[in-house]
Amino acid sequence: MKSICSLILVFNIFLGFTQQTTKPFIPEVVKQFPNVRDLAISPNGKEIMFTAQSVMGNLSAIITVKKEGNTWSSPQVASFSGRYFDLEPFFSPDGLKIYFASTRVIDPTSNKPKDFDIWYAERETLNSDWSQPINMGSPINTEHGEFYPSIADNGNFYFTRDDPNLKRKDDIYMSTYTNGNYSEPKVLPDTVNSEGYEYNAFIAPDESYIIYGCYKRKDGFGSGDLYISYHLDGNWTPAKNLGNTINTNKMDYCPFVSNSTNTLYFTSKQDNTKVDFENPLSIDALLKEFDKPDNGSSRLYKVPMNELPKNE
Repeated sequence: MKSICSLILVFNIFLGFTQQTTKPFIPEVVKQFPNVRDLAISPNGKEIMFTAQSVMGNLSAIITVKKEGNTWSSPQVASFSGRYFDLEPFFSPDGLKIYFASTRVIDPTSNKPKDFDIWYAERETLNSDWSQPINMGSPINTEHGEFYPSIADNGNFYFTRDDPNLKRKDDIYMSTYTNGNYSEPKVLPDTVNSEGYEYNAFIAPDESYIIYGCYKRKDGFGSGDLYISYHLDGNWTPAKNLGNTINTNKMDYCPFVSNSTNTLYFTSKQDNTKVDFENPLSIDALLKEFDKPDNGSSRLYKVPMNELPKNE
């Protein structure tokens, strides 16, 4: 019960019941790329991976940065990325695997891209090099597109799938992990999914809640918004919009929660570009306005939650 109460307190903060506001995350790193989206932080907090994309989004690679003291290293293309369209990394609970979505070919002798599948690379220790990527195969991957992996501490696997057989848009699925094997994935109930688009689901490590993206719902702010659903008594509660502390009238998506820093990270295309001026802009002022984090490009943001009320 205490954990659920804590989640509700978190949700109240998301709704704007405190004065907390979103802030750009690693803006000096992010601004080096036309667009940046999705974020994975390693369990020990010393590695970050995110996706960097071209202006039009047709080139996509996974970037890695590592913590050196109190600063982040220069960004590098992850050793397993850079050739194919890769995105949406997620670390396993022990940090020894990195999952991601990709259109890379399964047959190395073929140059024909596949639909999106979920792949992973692995390493022996936290300081070892990553292996060559491995396709997860059945039952996770199908002839349809699979995206945005997220893994609970017990190994249960959550992801997005585009299955036209359901005659609806993208949905969130879950595959249970038992004795080293994944079960046939099941679509989450209609309290989470709908006939519209549901995507980019982050599952809490204990599966007590799920935060994910929904597109143009009736209670949304005009584009993609982040929603939350709680897992109570074996059922998922009706999804609730996280409110205008986080969501804007632009695309807000790709959530990631760090329990160690008590922070929600997410991606947003929010645009607060100033367009009305009393006097003509100098070139420096113009470039400064173009270069601000919230200029409509896809950028990383964070909401600190270290001021949560204590459980009684």
